[in-house]
Amino acid sequence: MVDMGKIQDASSEDPEKKIDLSPNITYGEGEIKNTRYMHADPNDGDEALKAFMGHEGETIELTPEAERKLLRKIDLNLMPMLCVVYGLNYLDKTTLSYASIMGLQKDIGLKGDNYQWLGSMFYIGYIFWEYPTNRLLQRLPLAKWSAFNIIMWGLTLCCLAAVSNFAGAVAVRFFLGVFEAAVTPGFALFTSQWYTRKEQGTRTGIWFSFNGFAQIFGGCLAYGISVGVKKHGSAIEPWKIVFLTIGLLTASIGCIFLYFMPDNQLNAKFLTPNERLMAVERIRKNQQGVGNKHFKMYQLKEALLDPMTWAFTFFAFVADIPNGGLSNFFSQLIVSFGYTADQSLLYGTPGGAVEVVALVICGFLGDRYGNRVLFGMSGMILSIVGMLLIVCLPLSNNSGRLAGFYLTSASPTGFVALLSLISSNVAGYTKKTTVGALYLIGYCAGNIIGPQTFRPKDKPRYKPAEITILVCWGICVLDLGFIAWYYRRMNKKNEGIRMEPGYTKLDKQEFLDLTDRENPEFVYTL
Repeated sequence: MVDMGKIQDASSEDPEKKIDLSPNITYGEGEIKNTRYMHADPNDGDEALKAFMGHEGETIELTPEAERKLLRKIDLNLMPMLCVVYGLNYLDKTTLSYASIMGLQKDIGLKGDNYQWLGSMFYIGYIFWEYPTNRLLQRLPLAKWSAFNIIMWGLTLCCLAAVSNFAGAVAVRFFLGVFEAAVTPGFALFTSQWYTRKEQGTRTGIWFSFNGFAQIFGGCLAYGISVGVKKHGSAIEPWKIVFLTIGLLTASIGCIFLYFMPDNQLNAKFLTPNERLMAVERIRKNQQGVGNKHFKMYQLKEALLDPMTWAFTFFAFVADIPNGGLSNFFSQLIVSFGYTADQSLLYGTPGGAVEVVALVICGFLGDRYGNRVLFGMSGMILSIVGMLLIVCLPLSNNSGRLAGFYLTSASPTGFVALLSLISSNVAGYTKKTTVGALYLIGYCAGNIIGPQTFRPKDKPRYKPAEITILVCWGICVLDLGFIAWYYRRMNKKNEGIRMEPGYTKLDKQEFLDLTDRENPEFVYTL
């Protein structure tokens, strides 16, 4: 028998939520085994349960005003770090695109399809380490493991300034992928820990949108370095300066992240002890908690048998074939429109602004109207229109094809919508990390193939690659429609179970590390 404190359900509509920590609920072994919750174990629940230990008999009021104040405090302390680091994550892996037109290819002797393989090698390292790093994100302190990887990928990027041949560049790009493999799944876990389901889409859209800010910053930085070196000269090549500048900046930000970012609510320095309790209580409605350190085989099996796992993974694979090509070849693609190399560095930046606007608006509207999938789909349709302009307009229409390229920057809306749904709709910590790993393995596989679609023989049009991108995005729209239909079906099924005679809900059910499919209280977000 395990005595557990009772906490009033935070999903109630009461304007004032009172957290009652009096110890008056017990679980008996037979009681657990005789219900549908065969895996519910109060001794192996979520880390959130620790927040209330030692507070028996206390009552805390969580008023709407107090919750808004707490949310602002969380946003001000977490979101800037998540945003800046995620922007650097994008910038670090796309510096290769800038360097490719600043002398890299000539200086290290790239020939044939060497450049395509440099683009793919990053994702080979990423896919190799994706599942192990997800297990370490579960097992180790989340913020500390993330910070270690941020510092290491910054230092690894600096090493690209020292390479002198294709083999050296391949090795560095591989390890860059290894260290960056932790950032996206880690940030999805941070979002799941700290924010309610209605807040997660907007926050994921915001920190992911810093890919666009990074594209703006990176283009301006590379242009400034290129023009500055031509005017004033330099002891080292301009592409080396780009790698050193961005790499050292990343490592420095990683040290700041290590000091300030908490692993979860329980060790957040910026919160008072009472605010830590409130921060855990406010995410009770997610039916997930903040994490469990133990690997659970049944959750791994459930993840592998869940059709949504494979619908997500298939989407990531197909959607990132275009991403892998465009992120490594966008500078060369703009040059093919008839612009100079220096002009392409600047003219690529508005695409980043389009991405920022699309992600923030779709994330906000998706949460506002409770349909992230629909708004994610809308951004992908806009991208299809953009690619049709590139394919159909003649080579002489530089401005029209460039406008089409800008519209394609809205394509990440679908990927981000599903990334936020991993935070919201996948419960059970082992299951969540497994689904996150498979989603990003699909992402890596797509990005490995993507650069190979841009063949040297297809210059300057790259028409086969452009048609491939159109087909991939069309398939992704259909996959999103299937995912929305399936989640509606599952919500109706869970609602029917909750209405069955004799249905019972366990105390602290949301903090017992149950999966979404074994918890009838779970409501899937669309």
